[in-house]
Amino acid sequence: MPGVASVTGLRPVIMERSLKVIDEELQVAGPLYRRRGALAGRGVGDVVNWLTSLPAVVLVVGGLLLALLVAAVARVGVRMLVPVEERDRVPQIATPLMPTLGAAFAIFAALSLASEAGYLRAAEGLVSDEAAAASRLAWAATSPQVPSEPIHAALLDYLQTTRAREWAGTAAASGDDPATARAIARLERSVRTEAARPEVGTTTGTELVVSLDGVTSSRRARVAAASRDVPALYVVTLVVSGLALIVNSGALVFRSSLRTSLLIVGVASVVGLSLALLFALSAPWSGPFIVSGHPLDATIGDLKSGFFDGGS
Repeated sequence: MPGVASVTGLRPVIMERSLKVIDEELQVAGPLYRRRGALAGRGVGDVVNWLTSLPAVVLVVGGLLLALLVAAVARVGVRMLVPVEERDRVPQIATPLMPTLGAAFAIFAALSLASEAGYLRAAEGLVSDEAAAASRLAWAATSPQVPSEPIHAALLDYLQTTRAREWAGTAAASGDDPATARAIARLERSVRTEAARPEVGTTTGTELVVSLDGVTSSRRARVAAASRDVPALYVVTLVVSGLALIVNSGALVFRSSLRTSLLIVGVASVVGLSLALLFALSAPWSGPFIVSGHPLDATIGDLKSGFFDGGS
């Protein structure tokens, strides 16, 4: 029949057009979904970065208040949400979960705090390496036939600018402060100009350039470390495990008097303080525990006192 044949012939055309439409929709929707997911992850990361930038007092007080509030809400919420005939089952369910939730939170907290404490120590090691590289350059500038004053002046300006403009906040993570960039350029020109002079010699010139590379490489490592963010999922997992432990504790005492219910304050306090300590340790260049710049300050003091010139 002609009608049937025409309909049959249209099916492949319709299917082909449908597939093209679906393919176009996927091409448009795919980047949108990926962008939406990236924005969601960025939003959580921004919240984590904001928390890590708060003062230690705010983190401690906020962590304790949040933990105690969750415990109180859990105690009242169980009373309101659980039917009267099922309240006897609440302790039977909540009691076996306490060791599991407590162990899970303890493991997550121990791993998180140990990792962040190790990162803080590593950051302090980077600062010590940068100070050592600056000292090597200062001593290399005292080699025979090398005028040490221009190099020492440029190195002193670089170290002081770094401590004043590039040590905390977003400048520490971006490494694009204009004043620091000019100080680095001046130091580079001073060292390479002296290293290129024929009377300096190959050995001394190489020592100057290698020492300069040590300073700039140490700075780059410090900037890279300062730009590191705490993984958002890492923090969310720890927070959820801590809140689950507090909620379960609140469910155990929902029938108890107010005085007896105060027993869960200890659990809530430990969780709140652990979270506060995690956020405090997670940002060595923008949080409450800024990495000490004492090694660089000591090198600055030595340059000002003439220590590298033999005290002259």
